Amino acid sequence: MHPFRPPALGPYRLLRTLGRGSMGTVHLAVDDRDGRPVAVKAMPLGQDSADADQAQLRQRFLAEVAAARRLSHPDIVTLHDCGEEAGQLWLAMELLQGCDLGRYTHMSRLLPEPLVLQLVERLARALAHAHAQGVVHRDIKPANVMLHLPSGQLKLTDFGVAGLADLSRTRTGVVLGTPYYMAPEQLAGAVADARSDLYALGVLLYQLLTGRLPHEHASLGELLRAVATEPAPDIRALRPALSPALAALVARLLQKPPARRPASGLELAEALAALSPAQGAATGRGA
Repeated sequence: MHPFRPPALGPYRLLRTLGRGSMGTVHLAVDDRDGRPVAVKAMPLGQDSADADQAQLRQRFLAEVAAARRLSHPDIVTLHDCGEEAGQLWLAMELLQGCDLGRYTHMSRLLPEPLVLQLVERLARALAHAHAQGVVHRDIKPANVMLHLPSGQLKLTDFGVAGLADLSRTRTGVVLGTPYYMAPEQLAGAVADARSDLYALGVLLYQLLTGRLPHEHASLGELLRAVATEPAPDIRALRPALSPALAALVARLLQKPPARRPASGLELAEALAALSPAQGAATGRGA
C-alpha cells in the first residue's frame, strides 16, 4: 500500500488551505526541491479552458506574473514561480505572517493615525517602485495587503492576478469582485494606470482612518453612479480630530479626473511623510 501523497501543483505539494477569495484558493505548500514553505494560489480556468479567450487569459497571466517577478521591494511580496496544471493557473509566492488589512477597517479595530499614515506611505513607495518598472497593480484593497504587527512586516500582494478579473470582465461585461476601490475610469472601462492605483490607495487610506468607505450603496448601479459623480465625504465628518491637511490629501487622491490626483506614488509618499514627521521606526520603511 502506497503512503498518501498530498496533491501538487508544479513542484509544490499542497498541505492545507489558507484562504479562499473571488479569484482562487491559497494553499500552504512546500517546495519539493528544497523543503521551503510557500503559499500557492490556485485559480481555476473554467470549463472552456481550450477556447481562444482562455488561451488569451493564460498568456496574459503568465506575462503579467513574469513582469511582477522582476519587482524587488521589501514591501512587495516575492513571487517564486507560476504555471498551469490540471485546469488551474497557479502562482507560488513568499509565505507571509499576519493578517490582511481588512481586520483594521472596522471602527473597533482602527490602527493609530500615525501608524496608518506610515503604512500607507510604505505602500505608496512600493507602488512607485512597481510603476517605475511598468507594472500597475489594478486591485489595491485591504485583502491584498498583509500586515504582521509584531515584526512590522507589510506586504502588497496579488500583482499579476488582476488581469484575470480584467479579462473576465471584458468577456462578460460584468464587474467582478468589489468595485469600491476601483477608480472612476476603471469602472468606465478605461485601462487602469498608476493614478488608478493611487485612487484605490486613497480609498484604503479613507477606510483605515474612518472605518467607512467613501461610497457605500446597496445596489451596484447606485455605487457606480456615486463613484462617477459624487465627491467623497470629508473624512472629518467621521473623525473631526483629523487635520485639514490630511483631509485635503485624501480628497485629492479621490478626485474623479486622474490628472487631479498625485502624480506618482513617490509624490504621495512624501506628502504623507510631511503630515507625520515624528513617525517612529517601529514598522520601518521600504526604500
